[in-house]
Amino acid sequence: MRIFGRSRQTVGLDIGSGLVKAAVVDHGGAVPELARVVVTPLADDAIVEGEVMDPALVADAVRETLAAAAPNAKHVVVAIGGRDVIVKRIRMERVKEAAARELIQWEAEQHVPFDMDSVQLDFQILDPQATGPEMSVLLVAAKRELVEAKVRLLEDAGAHARVVDVDAFALHNAFETAHPDALTGVVALANVGHEVTNVNILEEGVPVLTRDLACGTRRVREDLQRELGLSARDAERVLQGMGDGGGATAALGAIVARHAQDVAVGVERAAAFLESASRTAGPLRALYLCGGGARIPGLAQAVAAQLRVQVDVAQPLAGIAVRDGAFDGLDADAVAPLLMLPVGLALRKVA
Repeated sequence: MRIFGRSRQTVGLDIGSGLVKAAVVDHGGAVPELARVVVTPLADDAIVEGEVMDPALVADAVRETLAAAAPNAKHVVVAIGGRDVIVKRIRMERVKEAAARELIQWEAEQHVPFDMDSVQLDFQILDPQATGPEMSVLLVAAKRELVEAKVRLLEDAGAHARVVDVDAFALHNAFETAHPDALTGVVALANVGHEVTNVNILEEGVPVLTRDLACGTRRVREDLQRELGLSARDAERVLQGMGDGGGATAALGAIVARHAQDVAVGVERAAAFLESASRTAGPLRALYLCGGGARIPGLAQAVAAQLRVQVDVAQPLAGIAVRDGAFDGLDADAVAPLLMLPVGLALRKVA
């Protein structure tokens, strides 16, 4: 498995609980260029809590997405995440990278709560130019079955995964490109998805802590449906700020405030844990939202009120060019917040 990671075009494929999203990035110019975006809806029960319940249905959606995005795609990059992926910054004896590869298995046994025979490991030395007796290393461990399942899903769709990334790193890739001036101090990036919110804590631009929160847009939509008697379609329009769903906009604020608290508490706890465990981390400086939840009216403001830090919506397309026609048939403003992960994946240059 290549976690850290070149061909002219790379396809970033994000297989989410509600949508399959593909971003095609062309690396042939002076700056990366977004060449094509495709979004394919998935049935609500096709993927539940990260588990693929209907592999055939999901494989069909992946096949349809890739056919529309890049029919002859050779460089597809996908991501894994969740509780079966461990990302941890550790300190170990300073050695050359080749020697570190020999030592990392032993180091992982001290930090990873999985059977070492069941995982795939990778690492990156964070301070290669330093000269002290110890070095800072970002350790990644992923359950092998998780990687194999994602690769098999693509194979069922007639595609091949050239790189299996970690979602936290892909999000960081896109964030670093889009917001290079935001990479100081401790910053959080929250990808508010359909069922899960991925929290990625960065310290001086390095992803050092990840958390998955059991909250997402699906619960907000279901609350709107249950409390106000809206259809799923009307509730979704309210969440996207496209209509009042029969006067629901006024009631949305109270619902959003409840879910904002879930996000705020999760981010606050992750940042507090980092501050207590790290020698260098200070308090949380800012939070950036992305994913479908970033489109919910008032969510950023509600989270900011509870966290008492700056909360902004990340701009995945800042820092890259966008080709004319890349969003053919799509509302670019509505879709852009969904693209942090697929763009981050597509920014990988695949050898």
